[in-house]
Amino acid sequence: PYYVDMNQNLFLQASLHSSDQNLTVFVDTCVASPNSSDFRTLAYELTKSGCASDPGYSLFPSPRSDVARFGFSAFSFVNRFPSVFLRCELLVCRYGDYSSRCYRGCVSRFKRDADS
Repeated sequence: PYYVDMNQNLFLQASLHSSDQNLTVFVDTCVASPNSSDFRTLAYELTKSGCASDPGYSLFPSPRSDVARFGFSAFSFVNRFPSVFLRCELLVCRYGDYSSRCYRGCVSRFKRDADS
């Protein structure tokens, strides 16, 4: 566990450990939950499809392509839960493949109107 105060800025780093030097890592989706085994019932999206869902979520420059850095402001779930758990989905792509999902950044999907 990592103990923080409310609204304290948290900084995280994800590193890819591979012998292949031609890979890059990208933070796609991060969801917070008060339950470590249930990220659907009561959940809060920090980022989805590479797009920030929370105004306090930020991506930060990284020294290497195999490292992703990001952060957000600490929060609680209505003060009823003592812990907040984080689940992040990261993508691994070929370094320099600008057509890959890692290089497209935020991808917002538009829903079609079912009546049309």
